[in-house]
Amino acid sequence: MTRTAIVGLAHGSRHPGVRGPIDDLMAATAELAGAPARAAYLDLTEPGLDTVVGELVADGIERAAIVPLLFTNAFHARTDVPATVAAAGADRGCDLVTADILGTGDDVLSVVESIVDEAGIAADLPVLLYAVGSSDDSANAAVEAFAHRLGGRRGTAARAAFGTTDPRPQTVLPELVSDAPEGGVVALVPLFVSPGLLLDPLACLARDRGYPLTPPLGHRLAPVVAARATAALG
Repeated sequence: MTRTAIVGLAHGSRHPGVRGPIDDLMAATAELAGAPARAAYLDLTEPGLDTVVGELVADGIERAAIVPLLFTNAFHARTDVPATVAAAGADRGCDLVTADILGTGDDVLSVVESIVDEAGIAADLPVLLYAVGSSDDSANAAVEAFAHRLGGRRGTAARAAFGTTDPRPQTVLPELVSDAPEGGVVALVPLFVSPGLLLDPLACLARDRGYPLTPPLGHRLAPVVAARATAALG
């Protein structure tokens, strides 16, 4: 029987807290899928995919699903991931199968909803959904549509804002504040797997204005990662 594994391939960050939540995510994924699951990174954080594949081969793994821990089909998903997977899998004796990205489907939306509920955020508060952003307009549009769907499910206003492109939180917030109940409080919801440098300004904004801020999605994405890997492995 072919021995299989799962690798969650994240972008990576210089933020010191990036690895812990992703390690927790992959541990939870391993438990759900009943298969070894490891984390690897495209850039800025170790280990890289080449290192992880080497470890899997040493452990006797013959086939692995690589799940890109990305929410949009932008440059990293279309270019960096295929190139990294191809390089890591060359002449290694381990068949690497690239799974679908996390994306912005209903399964991820349910994870975000659950985090908002767990945070005890009042149902009438508007939501600012905060994502990295991309130079690809279609990727940003997917996040904006995701925010509108989240607002539709909650029955309140919801808008997307980005860390690297427009619209920025400062642009979107006035509209959301105008829709907020007395006090003008807005819930800040990051569409991030783990902490990153781009989240630090949002944390400052939450502290300065007294806005609730939900944590990155982390281990709660385990059912999504396991499902992507299972589909890829057939």
